[in-house]
Amino acid sequence: MNLKRMILSACCLFLIGFTAKANERLLFSYFTGNGEDGLHFAASEDGLNWTALNGGHSFLHPYIGESKLMRDPCVLLGPDQRFHLVWTTGWGGHGIGIAHSSDLIHWSAERNIPVMDHEPEARNCWAPEIFYDEESKQYVIFWATTIPGRFTETSGSSETDYNHRIYCTTTRDFETYSDTRVFYDDGFNVIDSTIFKRGPHDFVMFLKNETLKPPEKNIRMAFSKSPLGPWSSSTPPISGEDWAEGPTAIRIGEYCYVYFDKYRKGEYGAVRSRDFENWEDVSNQLHVPEGLRHGTVFRVPSSIWKAMPR
Repeated sequence: MNLKRMILSACCLFLIGFTAKANERLLFSYFTGNGEDGLHFAASEDGLNWTALNGGHSFLHPYIGESKLMRDPCVLLGPDQRFHLVWTTGWGGHGIGIAHSSDLIHWSAERNIPVMDHEPEARNCWAPEIFYDEESKQYVIFWATTIPGRFTETSGSSETDYNHRIYCTTTRDFETYSDTRVFYDDGFNVIDSTIFKRGPHDFVMFLKNETLKPPEKNIRMAFSKSPLGPWSSSTPPISGEDWAEGPTAIRIGEYCYVYFDKYRKGEYGAVRSRDFENWEDVSNQLHVPEGLRHGTVFRVPSSIWKAMPR
């Protein structure tokens, strides 16, 4: 290729990259309080400065579940060009909430997925997340559950006898679901997992070590060649000394950003990395709406963002 064609190709690539960014916006789905009023959104152009949309009011109120809460809302834009939302419906129970939207404003009827009904002793279904596996063309939904009497090697390692592992199910159509199975077990009490695609056949799971005795309460990583697993053992913590939960990750420029809830301090934190080995704490540069709790960062087309109420 001659120099002129090389320069032209580089310019085209630059314009493609610029256009892709110009046609997208970053959104953060989150809840406030105990999750009583439902789904909130914040928007950002740089991933550090976030502004609440809809005047800080909810976009969707919870109507299902024993407690009728909407905690830990996770939103995914699927290949069907619909947004799929899953959430924690209460502190206890055997199901998770799900709803769908084409514009993040108008939502389908809320439904309960009884993912742990086959385990009558299951105590809870916390912080569900949804990820689309392009290779198998199915959605992976995963969450944390405690089943008394299971994983006795870590019994008593957390508050009020919680002893979580990550479980999952898969679906292609949100009508039929695979049998629930253990998704992640690395020999410790674990909650709040999320999946980040680093490259082809290269996936990172960010997760919370929930162990209290001895204290952990931090964010770690595990790796897999497939979003279906199997997953590696976890890395050392990447989230610092403050107790952290609810990680969510996204690539912005050359960095992977990981956001997390510093829940004991009532603050939000973030770290970023180019190589997934060296992490820079950028929490002091992060500005989020007051009261923002555990959610998901994702990209939306500019056409969707422009129609959302400010």
